[in-house]
Amino acid sequence: MLTQVRELLVPAVRRRTPTELSAELDLRSGGEASLSAYWTMLVLSAVIAAAGVLADSTATVIGAMIIAPLSTPIMGMALGLVNRTRTGAGAFVLGGAAAVVAVGLVASLAVPRTYDLLSNSQISGRTSPGLADLIAALATGLAGAVALARRDVAAVLPGVAIAISLVPPLVVAGVCLGDGAPVLALGAMVLFLSNLLSLVLAGTFVFAALGYLDAPPPGRTRTRATLALGGLGLLVLVPLTLSTAANYLFAAWENRVEQVAAEWLEAEPGAGVTSVRTESRTFHISVRTPSGLPPLQDLLARLDGVVPGGSQVVVETTQGRTIKAGSVGQ
Repeated sequence: MLTQVRELLVPAVRRRTPTELSAELDLRSGGEASLSAYWTMLVLSAVIAAAGVLADSTATVIGAMIIAPLSTPIMGMALGLVNRTRTGAGAFVLGGAAAVVAVGLVASLAVPRTYDLLSNSQISGRTSPGLADLIAALATGLAGAVALARRDVAAVLPGVAIAISLVPPLVVAGVCLGDGAPVLALGAMVLFLSNLLSLVLAGTFVFAALGYLDAPPPGRTRTRATLALGGLGLLVLVPLTLSTAANYLFAAWENRVEQVAAEWLEAEPGAGVTSVRTESRTFHISVRTPSGLPPLQDLLARLDGVVPGGSQVVVETTQGRTIKAGSVGQ
């Protein structure tokens, strides 16, 4: 059965040999030229990602994902686990991650202290990861590992690079750290670690299933590596689960706020709620109103007991007015 699945995914005639795959993933096999290319492309991709994050440009960030070479040593870690050999890939991943975070720290100097980081979609989208991100990363890792093992599907690798987010969350972590937001930086790091773990686990599974497993060297076991991966998995899974639960909770609060705000506006002809979004502990209520607004204290009173006490409420109108209503329960 396993042989049939293996042949279906990667036929033997199209499968890379262990030597070919090792040469593809071991950065040391290409000598100084390969190492120089890795560090050059990594730093450039970090600079592009930083520019895209600060400009809130999705297209620019996608460009950084395509040229970022960080997935190569990560998949090299997976192959090293399968072969029970030390490839030095972990050092390249650790050093590369540190370099990208450093670029983000430098980029944070261009962010005004009054700037709301969560108003930037490139930052807010990478600081509250959930279990869905982990599932997507696992699927992406499986696709990437299969593509690496086959000689004829290398064209899908740019798509894999776009689907897996490695450099952008590291840049976001650096920007948030430099701007004095360690909690947001931690969220971005959890996203990176979950993606790293997913790639390693998916790559290890695929490479082992395709028969790249060598006989273990004398005295070498995978116990330490297995324990390390298990510990990293728990370290990532716990905050992802909590973040997912928090996302569902905030979504429920937003729905309740929208209902309460709609009831608050019923007395105003033609008025209505267009959207509700949450930034930190502040609820932003966008409303459409042809005339004025009912008393804001009435809105705060209606929200008392619906959302946590002390939550800030901001009302934004279609006329471009932004009104800070105050805190719920105070």
